[in-house]
Amino acid sequence: MSSILFEIRDQIAFITLNRPEKLNAFNREMALLLQNRLDECASLHEVRAVYLTGAGKGFSAGQDLAEVVDPQGPAMAQILSEHYNPIITRIRHLPKPVVAAVRGIAAGAGANIALCCDVVVASASASFIQAFSKIGLIPDSGGTYFLPRLVGWQRASAIAMLGDKIVASEAERMGMVYKIYEDIDFDEASKALTTTLARLPTQALAFTKHALNYSSVNSFEAQLLLEDELQQKASTTRDYKEGVQAFLNKRPANFTGE
Repeated sequence: MSSILFEIRDQIAFITLNRPEKLNAFNREMALLLQNRLDECASLHEVRAVYLTGAGKGFSAGQDLAEVVDPQGPAMAQILSEHYNPIITRIRHLPKPVVAAVRGIAAGAGANIALCCDVVVASASASFIQAFSKIGLIPDSGGTYFLPRLVGWQRASAIAMLGDKIVASEAERMGMVYKIYEDIDFDEASKALTTTLARLPTQALAFTKHALNYSSVNSFEAQLLLEDELQQKASTTRDYKEGVQAFLNKRPANFTGE
């Protein structure tokens, strides 16, 4: 069976990390397949949102260490440059919202792949671990970029260095996740949230994502100019016209992603 499950349904691409016997730890095959599926999501007009989750009891335990110590396996530099960095880059530049639906453990690179997504939701029993310091490494997969922006410098430093397990309720309080749902409601609630995103004006969401990507590196003036540019593009879309007409006519908008 494939290490990545992929299905398109109701304008949502469902991507499932599928090595449950390894808590969905990444090997080279799974990392490359995930990149391919993210590329498909970017290119397919019928996909208007992405739902990323893990099979079985966990989201992802991060890197499969058996592959790292295998003399025939990829070197660390290759794992970062060919596996994780391209995944993070694809998620951040995908012109559609990506929801990370975290059930169970999200550790190491698995945690940081989740945290780089546009919306992170977690089951009440989920947990996040920056496990790198436990084996003498630093947070990778964008961890040193996203974590301080989500929780602040001091907390990010402690979480990265101590490698403490952050339970879902604490992750929500810190701002690592948008919302938590009880385990029994998690699948239905997290998919309903993704359905809502898939029915919104897709291009406007893509422009919003683009603006947020640059908000931490742009000057205030440069960010205003970027907002100006993107707002002008958004105002030429069919969905903008539909949204305005729906508002004026006091009816629900029927957005098509165009």
